[in-house]
Parts: sequence; C-alpha cells; structure tokens
Amino acid sequence: MDILEFLYKKKIGRIILRPLISRPLSAMSGTFLDSRISKKLIPLFVEKNGIKTDDYILEGIDSFNDFFCRRIREELRPVSNIPEDFVSPCDGLLKVLKIKEGMVIPVKQSIFTIEELLHDKKLAKSFEGGYCMVYRLCVNHYHRYSYFDSGFKYKNRFIPGFYHTVRPVALEEYPVFVQNSREYCVIDTQNFGRCVQMEVGAMLVGRIVNDDKDASMVVRGDEKGHFEYGGSTIIVLVKKGKIELKNSIKKTLISGEEIPVNMGEVIAKKL
Repeated sequence: MDILEFLYKKKIGRIILRPLISRPLSAMSGTFLDSRISKKLIPLFVEKNGIKTDDYILEGIDSFNDFFCRRIREELRPVSNIPEDFVSPCDGLLKVLKIKEGMVIPVKQSIFTIEELLHDKKLAKSFEGGYCMVYRLCVNHYHRYSYFDSGFKYKNRFIPGFYHTVRPVALEEYPVFVQNSREYCVIDTQNFGRCVQMEVGAMLVGRIVNDDKDASMVVRGDEKGHFEYGGSTIIVLVKKGKIELKNSIKKTLISGEEIPVNMGEVIAKKL
C-alpha cells in the first residue's frame, strides 16, 4: 500500500490527510518552491519524469516553480486554425463524460453534479445532455494551458476549497472536483456556443495562475494561464449537440479510461 492509498482508504490516514489538503500547507509549499534553493530539486525531477529539456525554453529559470511552468517550444504544440476543429486546451489524460440529469457519473470515481461544480444552478442546467471533458495533468505534463476556441470570455469566478490529489485513488473516495479550489470562466465561443473552461487545483498546488481574470475577447491557442507544482485538472463543459467526438475519444465514454492528448490536438468536430 502506497502513501496515498493509506491517506485516502484508512481511517487514521484520513485524519492525517486533513491538514495536508489545506490552503496553508499548499501556500507554504509554494513559497519554498518559489525560492532559489528549490532549484536543487530540478535535476532529480527531470531524471525521474523523463523530461526532454530540449523541448523547452529554459532561460531565466531561478526556482523549481519556474521550471515546473516552463514554456514549450511553440512548434511542438501546433493548434488547428480550422473553425470546425475542437482542440484540447492542454496536455493531459482526457476522459469525456456525459451529463445526465445534472450529474456526472464516472466509471470507478465519485459522482458529482454540475451545479456543485459551478455553484450556479441556471448555468449548470444549460449543459444538460452535453459533455464534461476532464483533462488530468500529472507532474510530468506541460502545465501551461490555452483557450480551445476564440470568443468572448466573461469574468473569472474563483471557488475556494481543498487541495486533494487528483490521482485515481482520491477520485474513487471523494468528489474531488467539487471539493477542491477551482477557477472558471464562461466563454461564448465562435464555433461551439457557450462553454465553460475550469482549472482545478490539487495537492501542493497553491496557485492557479490565470493571465486575464476580467471579461475580454480571447483567441484560440492563446495562453490562458498555468499551474504551479503538482498534478492538476482542467474541465471543459460543452452543450448538447455542439460537437462530434473523434472515435478514439468516444471510447472513453464507455470504458471510463483516460487517453493521452496534447495541447492543440483535435479531439472533436463541430456539428
């Protein structure tokens, strides 16, 4: 039994878990990882996670967090400019879920409702019958993310909460996405109607760093923000009848398995 299984599945572990998922500990961890001394952690992190450093722009790296949110070379993440293409906003492990009677019922994970996720009953109801796309980012993934389509973005909304890990062991025990701290915006997209793009923090992630929190016009492929240390999640909500998933992505609806995707990758087509 590893440490996360102990923390999430054993009674004594859950008692120990409580302070570990709190904001103060995440803030303290973030402060250390912002410090110059944290640079000493980078070589081991690179080796352990098999990171190809030549793929990234590494000038001005003064801390571990600087490295963690490093920028990838633009040519390695091309974004389709075809209007009908629905693209991934990030690198990660994607699972697509149907929204039925306001609920999302993942295979082998805790059930949650869209209303709980958004804290907005009217907005949640508008996504009935649509898709909930969950992109889970592990520590080895690229942790910057972009807008998946152009359009008008409304002011961001921040919902405070805990910092559970987003690994499967936690998702099986708790409705993590509706308990963790998160920030989202509603986007009236040019090609897919009104959508939601949300960032969810996770254990030891003290900061979701979005570049523009106010209402504004946004452009597909432009950077929206980044996560600092830890595995994290991006959730995209799409209304019913707006897209047709690629066959490889459709399989996740039945199996509940995650599929790896890269930022800018086409995962669906406009209907």
